[in-house]
Amino acid sequence: MYGSRGAGTAAWRRMSAVVLGAALLITGCSSSDGGDEPDGGADAGAGITQQPKDRVPFWVNPDGTAAQQVAALAKSGKDREAEQIRKIAEQPVAEWVGPDNPEEQTRGFTEAADKAGRTALLVLYNIPHRDCGQYSQGGAADGNAYREWLDGVAAGIGDRSSTVILEPDALLHLVDGCTPEQFHEERYDLLKGAVAKLKSLKNTKVYLDAGNAGWGHPDQIFEPLNRAGIEQADGFSVNVSNFYATDKSIAYGKQLSAKVGGKHFVIDTSRNGKGPYTQGNPDERWCNPPGRALGETPTTKTADPLVDAYLWVKRPGESDGECKGGPKAGQWWSDYALKLTKASS
Repeated sequence: MYGSRGAGTAAWRRMSAVVLGAALLITGCSSSDGGDEPDGGADAGAGITQQPKDRVPFWVNPDGTAAQQVAALAKSGKDREAEQIRKIAEQPVAEWVGPDNPEEQTRGFTEAADKAGRTALLVLYNIPHRDCGQYSQGGAADGNAYREWLDGVAAGIGDRSSTVILEPDALLHLVDGCTPEQFHEERYDLLKGAVAKLKSLKNTKVYLDAGNAGWGHPDQIFEPLNRAGIEQADGFSVNVSNFYATDKSIAYGKQLSAKVGGKHFVIDTSRNGKGPYTQGNPDERWCNPPGRALGETPTTKTADPLVDAYLWVKRPGESDGECKGGPKAGQWWSDYALKLTKASS
């Protein structure tokens, strides 16, 4: 409802293939679902390298979808377009862990990040009754299935360095009435258990998702955050898959932080360079809005000490859903990616 998430079913199938390349980098291979996504091997031939560690410690996947697109465009002689997409490919973006083989996925990402001396940025988005039947509907079949999936995630991460964004919208949809009442207690239990499980790992940071600056007021979500285990988490995330300007996200996050013990937070800046879209149907302004731009590049050097990082949690260039001409949620959309990059300074 407030921003369809970074990985649909088709994208998850693609990521399961990409993770093989992530695990080995040099000998791995990957495949793709969409016509815009080229087949690619290790580093996709795009020459993608890591960002300076002192500015951004998160891993850049040299075989990611954007890197594959850069290589394909360059091979076709479209150098100008390739350089535009490189703006995405050269930045660390989150890896959304799919429902199948979670241990294999997270091991692949964290081993590749560890080999590069970086931290893997992961998103867990598999809570039962996810997205209230909208573009990114789905999730684990029930609570036991989710716990089993989470065990696989944790086993794959192990002692390697990771930062986890935990279940975008899961709390928000409890507050706004989107998720039916009969599922509320189970969801709180699952989220609190997930925080505890992930924080038992040696080098994992966890941020519970806490909505965005445009959905409501911090007073509406701070108690749900407490019930979901924010005290044990490292903090919370704001603006995931959304477009609110960074200064507004900081203001929202600081108000919320004051109500949950001064917890730190992270901000998704992947597509907030021009702020939110204000035209068209209000119920779908979040979905593939035109005229948007990339925001601040990922970094731990932020404008406020309470903000641990600006992150690209939503993967720029991947669709929010089948709206405004877009493909399924999570699929690469090259035209939209180019518009995002061209609109960026």
